[in-house]
Amino acid sequence: MFKTGIAAFAASYARPFLRQVAGFALLTALLSPPAIASDHNPPRVQPATDFAAVEVHKDEKVAIAAEPYDTKEKMELFRVDYISHGVLPIRLIVTNNSDRPISLRDARIIFVTANGDRIQAAEPEDVERLMSRKEREGSKIPMPGPIPSIHLKPKASNKEIEQDFDALEFQALVVEPHTTQAGFLFYDLSGLEHPLKGGILNLHTIKDADGKELFYFEIPFDKYLKTKSSVMN
Repeated sequence: MFKTGIAAFAASYARPFLRQVAGFALLTALLSPPAIASDHNPPRVQPATDFAAVEVHKDEKVAIAAEPYDTKEKMELFRVDYISHGVLPIRLIVTNNSDRPISLRDARIIFVTANGDRIQAAEPEDVERLMSRKEREGSKIPMPGPIPSIHLKPKASNKEIEQDFDALEFQALVVEPHTTQAGFLFYDLSGLEHPLKGGILNLHTIKDADGKELFYFEIPFDKYLKTKSSVMN
């Protein structure tokens, strides 16, 4: 009888502690990153003509495409959730089907909104300024009793932003004959509603091997949006 009473007392004492431990374990599991993570490697390079938003200059034998990364699935490529901070990554694809190289050393690549706003591609420090201190440093969830607070992983860090730019930014200065170069440009579109609708990517000051400027490119994003009927409706 005495032993039964002790066992019942111990069980009633242990129950709240076990509930705390179980709750802690569940919360930790929910906050842990998924077992399978993106490797953040650049997507496979395809010809510009494989994309919806493309402009082809037949005489110059050059095609340039722009592919916005504006969905949660596409955002898995990056270390940082840029969309939630108003930054839109756009993949630029340049295909040179001519017999001579083209130069992008002096190229200007500008996002032009439907209202005519002209937006230059952002640098890493521009993106970093959009991130709050809390997002860069993370936050804490207080826990009951002696259990220490849980430190949440930062949503973004300067290091992660710089890693994305180093690995994924469009960096080609020359596109050799019969080759394609691709990479990302990042545009600060914070505060703009539906910036892709009616927007274009304007490229100029692209030159051939003789230094002659090619005719400018204007890539309308409505071509891309037509592939996403739910956005256009």
